Amino acid sequence: MPLLDLFWAMLWFFLFFAWIWLLISIFSDIFRSDDLSGWAKAFWTIFVVVLPLLGVLVYLIARGGSMQERAVAEMAAREKATRQYIQEVSSASGASTADELEKLGKLRDQGVLSPDEFNAQKAKLLA
Repeated sequence: MPLLDLFWAMLWFFLFFAWIWLLISIFSDIFRSDDLSGWAKAFWTIFVVVLPLLGVLVYLIARGGSMQERAVAEMAAREKATRQYIQEVSSASGASTADELEKLGKLRDQGVLSPDEFNAQKAKLLA
């Protein structure tokens, strides 16, 4: 196989996967978009499926500028939800300071902790 044929084969292979990535990006943008009605989403989907090259070109011209805005908004919403989830889980799994002080008080009352050990642990919790 000549070197030029190998180059062309690699180029077409790369372009094929770039085309697939572009189609997936456009379809995900069509269905992610809140400003399109169901009929508009159906129209864009049919247009891109029936006339792929023209449909993709027209979609990128008509709605390409707002594609990035929707993607950034979705990533920000996901990050906010992730942070909120992490905060909820971390605060739910750990006991509050009052609970820890109550446990220390019970251990002191049972005689497991001396008053000096209790005061040291209490100071550590409150610090």
